[in-house]
Amino acid sequence: MTAAIIDGRKQAQVLLDNVASVLGHRSPAPGLAVVMAGDDPASHIYVRNKIRTAQKLGVRGETVCLPADVNEAELLAVIAALNERDDIDGILVQLPLPAHIDNLRVMSAIDPAKDVDGLHALNAGRLLHGAEGLVPCTPLGCLRLIKSVASDLTGRHAVVVGTSNIVGKPMAALLLEEHATVTQTHVHTRDIACICREADILVSAVGKPGLVRGDWIKPQAIVIDVGTTRVAKPDGGHEVRGDVVFEEAVQVAGAITPVPRGVGPMTIACLMENTVKAARARARGLQ
Repeated sequence: MTAAIIDGRKQAQVLLDNVASVLGHRSPAPGLAVVMAGDDPASHIYVRNKIRTAQKLGVRGETVCLPADVNEAELLAVIAALNERDDIDGILVQLPLPAHIDNLRVMSAIDPAKDVDGLHALNAGRLLHGAEGLVPCTPLGCLRLIKSVASDLTGRHAVVVGTSNIVGKPMAALLLEEHATVTQTHVHTRDIACICREADILVSAVGKPGLVRGDWIKPQAIVIDVGTTRVAKPDGGHEVRGDVVFEEAVQVAGAITPVPRGVGPMTIACLMENTVKAARARARGLQ
């Protein structure tokens, strides 16, 4: 029996419909600014999709494009200006940034109330304490996909492959909040395949195509593949591959996300939800 395919597009549309109903005819419309530096092709695609989705919902989306050689002070000045704008409710800095830019310093410069990617240290701390705040979009989307299959995660063994601040660490925190038992693995973890085989829920977010093989997966496990790596095809062009060898995993898992059309759409939907949430919170604060 093959695994059920978790349709990220379908689940994302359900969330976007909910966001649209909350947004209603709110005036003024929430404003989202996406800042990107450099000419990474994948980043341009991601940003274009985010702005397109925002505009469809009635969220005012704008992109600030900076050259790859932008210095850190210039980037921080852009963020400072966006922090001060009353018409901007959400700020997202598209990663990766050029190597000479300090990611942590940039994320720390964003007003936490406008940090719709949930990467500011204050929002990260709120997540760890189980307090209200803006949660990173990708792990939040992953959790929604998991719960579309299993609403109660209490006592389930979840294994998170990866420890990034963007996905791995907040993913583990979200799963702990759902009362799952969480094991987090990383590049130095020994016998990682054996650990993954014990997982009722397996989330892989390392960006290493083909890392997770079918024999790493516990029968009927829920598998969430966050990996999205552009790989050259033998006949030319590129394709996006996940961390999981889908053709093998689908024969073992109970439910699995495809790549693409799995986690990606949910990440954007959660970004829209965070933007509207930030706008409503700011409106209450200004009253």
